[in-house]
Amino acid sequence: MTDTEARHCRTIWLSDIHLGTPGCRADYLLDFLRVHSADTLYLVGDIIDGWRLRKGWYWPQTHNDVIQKILRAARKGTRVVYVPGNHDEVSRQFIGLSFGGIEVAEDAIHVTANGQRLLVTHGDLFDAVMQHASWLAHLGSWLYDLLLKLNRWMNAVRLRLGLPYWSMSQFVKHQVKDAVNFISQFESAMAAEARRRGCDGVVCGHIHKAEIRDIDGVLYCNDGDWVESMTALVETFAGELEIIHWRTRQAQPLNLGRIDQMQDAAA
Repeated sequence: MTDTEARHCRTIWLSDIHLGTPGCRADYLLDFLRVHSADTLYLVGDIIDGWRLRKGWYWPQTHNDVIQKILRAARKGTRVVYVPGNHDEVSRQFIGLSFGGIEVAEDAIHVTANGQRLLVTHGDLFDAVMQHASWLAHLGSWLYDLLLKLNRWMNAVRLRLGLPYWSMSQFVKHQVKDAVNFISQFESAMAAEARRRGCDGVVCGHIHKAEIRDIDGVLYCNDGDWVESMTALVETFAGELEIIHWRTRQAQPLNLGRIDQMQDAAA
């Protein structure tokens, strides 16, 4: 498959888009959504960053385009399930309701084509820092935003030098022992919850680290993020799961409205 060929999946999971922040790579996500569609789309939390928007309004056109693209997919028949996270926790008051064809749920059980039961949840409710020291989580969010700002400056220089994108914050997280231990504990907690719920695996987000692996007989899947990794988890019609690392971006801004008008006319 080339970067311009359309691909229809059985299921797509996206999380940690963080619309409303300068760090959100909505341009990459729009390109991904331009060539990927699915029968079911799960939005696994932190889609809109309410924490950042409370500090000041930031909402460029590309962020609006992402929302419109998702709403358009729902209108065309894609089942869209939205599981809020900690940065968009205000949406949890609407659990059980549906808006524009988008279902808002506390969590979900997804059954793959080959019969595996997967718990779908953002993951913040199993984060000890979030539950017992929320002030520390907010401090960490501020430091993370600072790293992302430095990351943008650094990658602008790397781009001029012809070097590929590199994530400073991912590097720091993977090198700091406490961060590595936190990630390991989080992953184990998610696997344990899936087992407790009688599921074969779990799909989550929250820690911005895309991965598929077995943890004590439970399938652990994290779909990553659209701030640093630009990753999505997809299911094929055979029930196979894979992480897509989306490093493609159009040289020119996409005219999403025109593209969708052409698609509607062809349908």
